[in-house]
Amino acid sequence: MKVLLLGSGGREHAIAWKIAQSSQLDKLFIAPGNAGTRNHGTNVAIQPTDFEAIKTFVLENEILTVVVGPEDPLVKGIYDFFQADESIKHVNVIGPSKEAAKLEGSKDFAKKFMQRHNIPTAKYATFTKDTLEEGYAFLTSMKPPYVLKADGLAAGKGVVIPDTLEEAKAELKSMLADAKFGDASSRVVIEQFLKGIELSVFVITDGESYKILPEAKDYKRIGEGDTGLNTGGMGAVSPVVFADKTFMDKIENQIIIPTIKGLKAENLVYKGFVFFGLISVKGEPYVIEYNCRMGDPETEVVMPRIKSDILDLFEGIATGTLSERDVQFDERAATTVMMVAGGYPEEYQKGKTIHGLNAVKDSIVFHAGTSSDGPVVLSSGGRVLAVTSYGKTIEGALNRSYTSIEGIEFEGANFRKDIGKDLINYTK
Repeated sequence: MKVLLLGSGGREHAIAWKIAQSSQLDKLFIAPGNAGTRNHGTNVAIQPTDFEAIKTFVLENEILTVVVGPEDPLVKGIYDFFQADESIKHVNVIGPSKEAAKLEGSKDFAKKFMQRHNIPTAKYATFTKDTLEEGYAFLTSMKPPYVLKADGLAAGKGVVIPDTLEEAKAELKSMLADAKFGDASSRVVIEQFLKGIELSVFVITDGESYKILPEAKDYKRIGEGDTGLNTGGMGAVSPVVFADKTFMDKIENQIIIPTIKGLKAENLVYKGFVFFGLISVKGEPYVIEYNCRMGDPETEVVMPRIKSDILDLFEGIATGTLSERDVQFDERAATTVMMVAGGYPEEYQKGKTIHGLNAVKDSIVFHAGTSSDGPVVLSSGGRVLAVTSYGKTIEGALNRSYTSIEGIEFEGANFRKDIGKDLINYTK
């Protein structure tokens, strides 16, 4: 099987690493890829949203499967683009249709979907610039802190949680009237704040059946103790200690099954990954958000814990036979610690030479923001490397990741030293 994987981050490197292990693989291309993905296939200088260039490449290289890593191409309708063109309609696109991808592309759409299918989520209301005064009144009726979400995609930065009513009103005005997040905040969802502990649960689906993948917990804040600015993710661990069988059964019955059934009932074509961003509130699961692709950096711990052949699972998605496939987990824990550029998530420098990658023996280094200049690897993003390790326990895996990080250098490198600590010390 010839496969084209779209994307250039740590998520895509982890997926490429997993695809490369498949006995069904003939050739893997990654568009555009990074300095790490070139170790598993051929990087191609095509952007994931350049559908015409992707079509040309797919036809010229007889690609049978296109795996979509990031959300942008899905929300912009790459699945529909392939389905509407007879010359590429036969290609299996791993990702939902444009309408189904609204689960991630529109917070308001997702909340309404959850309401229709009785899926547990926080109380909410949606406002526009024309209903700003009503938004103020809604905030006044709530208790702090307040959760304000830009309706559209805002590169993971469209959520703010003000502590006071005055701050919340100012943020709402900034988002709606002043277009703080551009078109993404032309509508804003205001939600009840839920207090609890978060986790990410993933499934793959062919639209009829589904398979649950390993769960994970990621760490979004730049500072230790979950302080400071939000980032794309500073690390992740899997498994999640509080996600025991009882809790996972609740997630499956109250959230996963109603979601898959709801998609089918509403004729929303969905063939790919579903990411459930969840929170446990006193042992009860609630949906914070849906994503229509794998998470990052969670993919960097989920893929290493899948023992099954990923292309076999993708074939099951394409042929509607996923229910016949088997998903096996590696029983070991997996942890990833993100090495980021100095200054990230604010202004940061790129083009820093990375040293020590070849000396890493006990970890897998997934590249998140790198480029290559011949054999030299350079930083090219805010999140640069995800250092992933296995261990009998989360603590053992983390020790390996941190030991490996000691041997990797680039100017200004920063990382959190407390990833997973809350789970090591977790008590109900």
